[in-house]
Amino acid sequence: MSHCSLENQNPNLWLKDDLSINHIVRAAIRRRSLLKTPESKTHKLDFPKNDFSSFISDEILLNILSKNTDKSQRDANCLVSKRWLCVQGRVVRSVKVLDWDFLISGRMFLRFPNLTHVDLLCASVVSGSIALNPSVYIGRELGCIGVSGDEFLCDDGDVVLPVEEVDFGLKVLSSVYPNLRRLVVVNCNIEDCWVVDGVYKSLVSDRGLIILAQGCKRLVKLELRGCEGGYEGIKAIGECCQMLEELTFCDHRMDDGWLSGISYCENLKTLRFVSCKGIDRNCEVDEILGVCPMLERLHLEKCQLRDKQSVRGLFVVCQNVTEVVFEKCWGLNDAVFFNASLCRRLRFISIEGCSRLTTQGLETVVLSWKELDSLTVISCKNIKDDEVTPMLSALFSDLKHFKWCPGNMSDLSTRLASSEMGRRGGKFFKRF
Repeated sequence: MSHCSLENQNPNLWLKDDLSINHIVRAAIRRRSLLKTPESKTHKLDFPKNDFSSFISDEILLNILSKNTDKSQRDANCLVSKRWLCVQGRVVRSVKVLDWDFLISGRMFLRFPNLTHVDLLCASVVSGSIALNPSVYIGRELGCIGVSGDEFLCDDGDVVLPVEEVDFGLKVLSSVYPNLRRLVVVNCNIEDCWVVDGVYKSLVSDRGLIILAQGCKRLVKLELRGCEGGYEGIKAIGECCQMLEELTFCDHRMDDGWLSGISYCENLKTLRFVSCKGIDRNCEVDEILGVCPMLERLHLEKCQLRDKQSVRGLFVVCQNVTEVVFEKCWGLNDAVFFNASLCRRLRFISIEGCSRLTTQGLETVVLSWKELDSLTVISCKNIKDDEVTPMLSALFSDLKHFKWCPGNMSDLSTRLASSEMGRRGGKFFKRF
């Protein structure tokens, strides 16, 4: 009688000693290993020895496979052979990438060399952030991705890949696929995409802003890019996010009348507009707009300020600011700039790259600011030194901080030197 059968007849022996159990297990494994036939190191697929498709050229095979529109059949074709796998990859035109490494490793380009539509939305999200039972969804229109709400609460937790890593992947992608027609990606550097038409599609609406306001009530800094919200969304942010101190709008598509919602941000200190094509086309009544009581700084960078009425509405809301910055803004002429005179408490003004503003327009507004102590004018070609009046020159001499380089070299610094500017306590003149 074998040892194994003895143990089967006497089950009590299993409980006597752990060594006996280990001995039985080892014996069973040893016996099974002797009965198994050794496997070959190389696993060969059981395909017919004669592959009749080998007599067909790749071009003909590609033409045949491209006629097949059944997705399940296309997937089955890839399993025939490595050659069929490569040829089938040349037929594919659209791919949804789930792993970012598949892109940057180059495997994607070898597998699918002729893509025209690439979806990198899922691949752009950090793998650890995707949740089975999500509380936040990213990509309402381009495709939903469920993300755990805890990722947004962690300061060191990144939900999407860094901009630098995404940009590197896009550079490689553009070099391999010159015929790419549609690309879905998040967190890329939009300023480098010069030739792409319709590159951005907003995902944030009024409803999204309300959900954000109700879920993140302790926000201190908020930046909205390409949002399509309106008055209700901005009002909800102001009412719910009482700690909000800095609000930035980048290339916004806000609905008309949204600007009046800013007045609900009672503790807001900095309001910034970047690359905006307009402010608000419906802000005609000053009383409806309201005023931000605690606002200190207003920055406008690369914005179109051609609409005089919308700029006036902005300065009505921001009339309590002490600092205003214009940087490379289009349409800032004398009539538009005159609205800045509504800011009676202004102490700091910086104007850079605004070519339509003239010396007379600058003087009219600057002389109305009684508390002004800092002025910066850089690269404004229509502001000329020889047009500076004695009254404006006297104002310059009383400033604590003064930077002047409108774009033409002249004798302004000499004229100011005669007024003994720079010899008074705490005041200086910086020449470029």
